[in-house]
Amino acid sequence: MDFSKYIHISDAFQRVAKKQSTPSTNNPLPESVNWVSKGAVTPVKDQGQCGSCWSFSTTGALEGAYYITYGKLQSFSEQQLVDCDNFRHGGKDLGCNGGLMDSAFTWIGDNDGLCSEHDYPYVSGETQKSGTCQTTCAPVANSKISEFVDIVKSSDDEMMQAVYKQPVSIAIEADQREFQLYKSGVFTGTCGTQLDHGVLLVGYDTESSHDYYLVKNSWSSAWGSNGYIKLGRGNHYNNGDGQCGLLLQGSFPLL
Repeated sequence: MDFSKYIHISDAFQRVAKKQSTPSTNNPLPESVNWVSKGAVTPVKDQGQCGSCWSFSTTGALEGAYYITYGKLQSFSEQQLVDCDNFRHGGKDLGCNGGLMDSAFTWIGDNDGLCSEHDYPYVSGETQKSGTCQTTCAPVANSKISEFVDIVKSSDDEMMQAVYKQPVSIAIEADQREFQLYKSGVFTGTCGTQLDHGVLLVGYDTESSHDYYLVKNSWSSAWGSNGYIKLGRGNHYNNGDGQCGLLLQGSFPLL
């Protein structure tokens, strides 16, 4: 999907509050964080033959925020975003042709929340296109996003502070062959900063002296390490922009 061309969309008409993360006070962080083991992450999903990665990153961040706030793991509907978050329905995203997580956070806030996966199941992976926006399902109670936070870019410290609080939506470059063929371990292949894919950052740790971020993808559990990849952590990747550009565009919603 052509995600990169959609990165710089204007926020001129945004109604949900957007915040910039403030520099951290160097609060001590644990050596590792794993929101999967904490129960805040739904099973790996599959976007199929549709450029809807942005919607999966968005629902993943919302699912994490919802669990942390209300103690319930709720799977939210990517299909509703694909069908309804567009110019026709007051949104800015482009269905199977790409989108931006911040824009999707705004749409969810403007529309009083998001429906559940059960009530509005995903089908665009097979149809390869968005469908007619359905209005029969009711948004999950208390799923309205009040604001979202954009993390200071190119800061490993700020990203760690953010994911310590909750799962974070990020954009990466995922078009390289080595990335697509990843199977296990901390990824060490060539990976630049041409952002083209939305994913979910769900933790960090160290393995065999290699610091890494744990990232949930939306290419099914058959891809990578049960649907996840461990991307290198630190400011020494890509001149401070992070492995695969993961430090360039991070954000998370608040309920």
